[in-house]
Amino acid sequence: MTQRAFPILFITATRIGDAVLSSGLIKFLADQIPNARFTIVSGPLAAPLFAHVPGLDRVIVMEKGKGKGHWFKLWNQVRHRKWGLVVDLRGSGTAYFLRREKRAVWKRNTGEPIHKVVEAAKVLKLEGDPPAPHLYITPDVQALADQLLAPRPGEPAGPILAVGPASNWVGKIWPIERFAQTTQQLLGPGGALAGGRLLILGGPGDGRMVEELRMASARGRYVDLTGKVDLLTAYAALKRADLFIGNDSGLMHIAAAAGVPTIGLFGPSDERRYGPWGSLTKAVRGPRSFEQFLAVDPDLSQAIRHMSDLPVTTVVKAAKALLAEVKAKAVEEDAAEPTVEDAAVTPELQAVVEDAAPAEEAATPEDAIDADRT
Repeated sequence: MTQRAFPILFITATRIGDAVLSSGLIKFLADQIPNARFTIVSGPLAAPLFAHVPGLDRVIVMEKGKGKGHWFKLWNQVRHRKWGLVVDLRGSGTAYFLRREKRAVWKRNTGEPIHKVVEAAKVLKLEGDPPAPHLYITPDVQALADQLLAPRPGEPAGPILAVGPASNWVGKIWPIERFAQTTQQLLGPGGALAGGRLLILGGPGDGRMVEELRMASARGRYVDLTGKVDLLTAYAALKRADLFIGNDSGLMHIAAAAGVPTIGLFGPSDERRYGPWGSLTKAVRGPRSFEQFLAVDPDLSQAIRHMSDLPVTTVVKAAKALLAEVKAKAVEEDAAEPTVEDAAVTPELQAVVEDAAPAEEAATPEDAIDADRT
C-alpha cells in the first residue's frame, strides 16, 4: 500500500552560512520520513542550496520587505495546505497560524553560546550527535565540477588547496597578500601540499580581490572559479579538495559540509557558534578574543580590517597540523571500520513519523509574526 505524502514546510535562514548549518535537519527528516515532501522557504542567496533535495515540491524565495509584509505574503502562499510538520528556524509566528499536525519553532538561546548546528538540532528536540550539515547534488553537478578541475593534458593532478578569501564584511577578511603567502608555503617545494594546485572560490563581486592570488600562483597551477559557478557546483568542487582555508563565511561552511578538511579564519565572529563543523576542521584566530573585538566594534559593523593581527605562520602551522591529523585518521580507518552514532529520534518526532492526530484549524495571523532575526 502506498503511503500518503507527508508535507513538511521548512523555513530556513536568509544567510548562506546559517542555511548550510541547519541543512542536516532536512537530511535527517528525509531519512526518517521516506514519504516526506518538502517545501523549503529561504532567502534569495541561500535558496539555490536546496535545488536537489529529495522529495522537494517547491523552494519559496522570501525577500524581506517593509515591516512584516513578507511574512504575510508567505502565509498566503502556504495556508491552503494541511502540513504534517512545520519547522521554523526563523522563530516566526507563522507555524501557529497554519493547519499542521506538528510544529518545531526556533527560540533564541539565552544561555551560554552554543554552535548553530546544535541549536538547530534542539529545534527538533534531537538527542545524541546533531545532524551534520548536508547538501544534495546530482551526478551531473559533480561531473561538471570534475570537468572544471581536470588538469591540462600531460600535467599531473596533484593535491588541491582550496581558498575562500572573501566574506560579507571587510572586518572578517584576512589580507589577500597573506592568503598568497600561505598558499605559496603550502604548495611550494617542501610544502605540505607541494606540487599541488590552487582552487580559488568566491562570488561574482570578488574577481578583483583574488587577482593577487592568481598572480602569486605558479603558472597553470590554479583553477579560478570565482564568480563562475553556483553554490552547489562549488560544493561539488570542494569535495575533490585536500584542504580549504577561508574566512568565516558561507563558503567556509559549504567546504566543511563537503567533507574537505577546513581551516576557518576568525576574528570579529564567534567560533563557538559559527566555527566550521566537522571532525576535521579547525577555527584559527590571532591573539585577540571575540570579546576583545566586540569592545572595539560593539555593533560589528565598522569598516575596520580586524583580521590584520592573524599572522601567516599561525595559519600555516594549523594547516600542517590538520593535514597530519587527516593522514593519521586515514591510517586508523584502514585498520578498522569506524562506527557512526546517529541522532536519536525523540518521542516527539516519532509521533510525527507515525502520523500524529491532526491539529485544529489555524487562525488568521495578525501581529504575532516577528521573525527577522536571521
